[in-house]
Amino acid sequence: MTKESKVLTTDLLYLPPLAYFVAINGASEIHVYTNAKLNRQSYANKAEVLLANKRETLTVPVHGLRKRLAIKNVKIDYHQKWLNVHLRGIKSAYGKSPFFEYFYDDLEQIYLRKPEFIIDLNLELLTLCLKFLRWNVSLVVKEEEERSSQENDLRGLIHPKSLIDKGEFYKPSPYVQIFGADFVPNLSIVDLLFCEGPAANEVLNLSRK
Repeated sequence: MTKESKVLTTDLLYLPPLAYFVAINGASEIHVYTNAKLNRQSYANKAEVLLANKRETLTVPVHGLRKRLAIKNVKIDYHQKWLNVHLRGIKSAYGKSPFFEYFYDDLEQIYLRKPEFIIDLNLELLTLCLKFLRWNVSLVVKEEEERSSQENDLRGLIHPKSLIDKGEFYKPSPYVQIFGADFVPNLSIVDLLFCEGPAANEVLNLSRK
C-alpha cells in the first residue's frame, strides 16, 4: 500500500444509498466481510427509489432473516415474485430518464442471472455501480468473526436510522429527478446514475459533509 491508499471496511448493501458512495469516495480498497450478520432493518436487502413523487422501498426477500445468519449464508427467496417487481419498478421509475439506456441493460443482466445468495447479488451490483462511476477501487471479500478496530471502519454507519440521527457523511446536493418538484435525498445510487450519468461524480463530490 502507498501512503495515499485509503482502505475502508463497509457493510455490503443492496444498491446502496448516496450516503454510502459519498463515504467511500476516494477509497482505494473496500473490504467487506462474509461473516457479517444480516440486519433486517438495514440496507442489506433494501433500496429506495423514487416512484411518482414518493419514496418506494424495493426489498429482496431472503430465507432465514430472523435467524441473524452471516450474509454469506443468506439465500435469496425466488419463490416470491420480487425480481419482476424490482425490474418493473426500476423501469417505471427511470424508463424516461436521460441515462436509462446507458445503464439498465447491464443492471438487468445481473438480476436475470439469479444469484443464489444476497452477498453475490450485492457484490455484482456494487461492482457495476463502481464501474459506471469509473472509480478505481478494489473490492476485497474477507471473513471475520469480530468487529475490526481499524480506523476506517464504516460498518453500521450507513443505516436508515443512524443517518437520520447523525448525518455522518452525507449533505444532500440536489439534482434533477424524474418525479416531483421537491428533491428527495439519499435514494439508491441508481437514481443518481439514471438521472445524471457521468455528472454523478460531481453530485457526489458536492454531497460531502
